[in-house]
Amino acid sequence: MATRKTTTLQVPTEPADSTVHLDLTRAQRVSMPNLKLSTETISLRMPAALLETIKIEANKRDVPYQSLIKMTLADQFRPPVGS
Repeated sequence: MATRKTTTLQVPTEPADSTVHLDLTRAQRVSMPNLKLSTETISLRMPAALLETIKIEANKRDVPYQSLIKMTLADQFRPPVGS
């Protein structure tokens, strides 16, 4: 039976410290009052059979079902080219 050579992992004794790379002496506080989330949460009611069909199709495409819904809606409501 052949034996495998194993290597020992070297674990640092101290945690990594990235503060040595930062110059915080010139840092300024910034306010962004108009910053908005890029997505909104919605609630959507649909027939259970339709949701199951969407989930099956999403599984075939290997994407989350909510992403498939978003992609389909985006394709349907994308402005035509040249508008």
